[in-house]
Amino acid sequence: MGNPLLAFWKTIFSTDDDRRIRRATFRVAAHSAAQASATIFLILRRMRVPLIVLIVIFSVSVLGLTVIPGQDLDGDPVRMGFFDAFYIMSYTATTIGFGEIPYPFTYNQRMWVTISIYLSVIGWAYAIGSLLALLQDRAFRSALALQHFSRKVSRLREPFLLIAGYGRTGELLGHSFDALGKRFVVLDRDHERIDGLELDSYHADVPGLTADARDPGHLAVAGLGHTCCEAVLALTDDEEANLAIVMAAALLRPELPVIARVTSRTIAERMQAFGNPSTVDPFDRFGDHLRLALRAPASYQLLTWLESGPGAALPERGSPPRDGRWIVCGYGRLGRELTIDLRAEGLDVTVIESGSPDVDDADLLVGDGSDPWVLAQADLDRAVGLVAGTDNDTTNLSLVAAARRSNPELFLAARQNRAASAPLFAAMDVDALLVPTEVIAHEVYAQLSTPLLWRFLREMPAMGDDWAAQIVDRLKGLCGARLQALWKVRLTPRDAPTTATWLASGEASLGQLLRNPENREEPLHAIVLLVMRDRDVTLAPDDDFLLRPGDELLVAGWGAARRALDTILLVPGILEYLVTGYRVPSSWLWRKLRPAHQPLRRPPDAVLDRPA
Repeated sequence: MGNPLLAFWKTIFSTDDDRRIRRATFRVAAHSAAQASATIFLILRRMRVPLIVLIVIFSVSVLGLTVIPGQDLDGDPVRMGFFDAFYIMSYTATTIGFGEIPYPFTYNQRMWVTISIYLSVIGWAYAIGSLLALLQDRAFRSALALQHFSRKVSRLREPFLLIAGYGRTGELLGHSFDALGKRFVVLDRDHERIDGLELDSYHADVPGLTADARDPGHLAVAGLGHTCCEAVLALTDDEEANLAIVMAAALLRPELPVIARVTSRTIAERMQAFGNPSTVDPFDRFGDHLRLALRAPASYQLLTWLESGPGAALPERGSPPRDGRWIVCGYGRLGRELTIDLRAEGLDVTVIESGSPDVDDADLLVGDGSDPWVLAQADLDRAVGLVAGTDNDTTNLSLVAAARRSNPELFLAARQNRAASAPLFAAMDVDALLVPTEVIAHEVYAQLSTPLLWRFLREMPAMGDDWAAQIVDRLKGLCGARLQALWKVRLTPRDAPTTATWLASGEASLGQLLRNPENREEPLHAIVLLVMRDRDVTLAPDDDFLLRPGDELLVAGWGAARRALDTILLVPGILEYLVTGYRVPSSWLWRKLRPAHQPLRRPPDAVLDRPA
């Protein structure tokens, strides 16, 4: 939460455009809040007639008991008061039945009470039936869910992400962010996906709403205007909906980062007109990855390992053919991207399309790729690679099986469209598998979890394949077959208070920092993948690299190494021991009891602050 006084002054001195955007956001949020609080009015409107019927029955019954005369114990006529009549009808209409008061009823009174009982039963049945019908009504349930969702989002007091679209990509990202302890809010049009949130094993409660994310009001209810909203993720399978989300976020909260899923170049260009959103095209990324795998297999191996996040197993280093002719089956969005990328690498590409293509290509065959005659026409025996890239999993599996039967030496790449087909593609054991949802999830995770990781992945291919192979070997020797922790370290007075004097000396080397706090002769089980200084980055610096105040480090290693490094940066005396070998008592008591004890003589040129 920000300072209210600063927010007040910012409101006063903000520009006209800022005030206009803020007012627009408030109007959308106020309209959405009114919708969320309309549940009580919906209940009153739907239950108005049943409640009136009950009230009329109760009132007439009470009035009848006061009008019909009774008899006391002496046989004299007596009339019942309104309170006694109200009391009797209260326990009669609710089927409690205490008895006849204050005197036994006459036959006229008993007849009237009998009529009142049947009328009240009819009234209660009508009211309860109307209430049950209201509970099953879609509008009421939507209003109730909207009110509950709005209340949960408004109570969030920690940074969160707004995820629009909870398909396979959103689910993968949700579990990844939940493992990092990051909160998120979900919007999706499919109620089954929102209901699935309750079944997923998340550490924290995840607010979810069944709603159309294209509506700015729903985005406002989901926290678009919330001060703790960190970013917006447009991950629906409808590109027009993703464009609408990007537009709403850019116009209502232009300072928020937005990441959108897109497969059309036209939609991507339209998105770029609204701010500068980050767009992720899985087909374009797969083409880039395939080109990287062709040129630098070790770089591709390192990229896929780091993008998968902590806990991911080390993928095998493939060896796709760099020369020869490729066959691409399916000339849709993926086929076009791969054809362009492969031809950019100087490779010959033959395209097989079952439909009627809208392009004129000399190397294009029209027919079913799983047909042996069509494969023979494509000269499959002389090809080095085949891509089964249609939008049908059954067709892709058939293409892979037919190609492998005709030429077992082929490099096979396939596209998996549905999550349910994963076991089949795993059993087929293709050389390269494209799962669009996973490609998007990995890239979004790399951008949001640790921004330095995203910068490292972008800069890493330029370092060469041999360099990437060395980094893979170092990580494998450090972490084993599974990637351990990835985290960021800031060498600032706030995050690393013990390093201020050491960094200012100009002699602070990276190797001195990455030592075991218990034994400075042992290295810490961590390596620095990247150091960012202002806008410049240094990848995988060696131990002689000199650190400066304000540097940001991307570190990979064991969780115990992360805790040890936090101790070095926060606890006085430990960094001095690592640099000079001089152990400084960490507590006031030990400093008083052992003021003169120095196991190692302190060098005269030491520049660290020694605790008093």
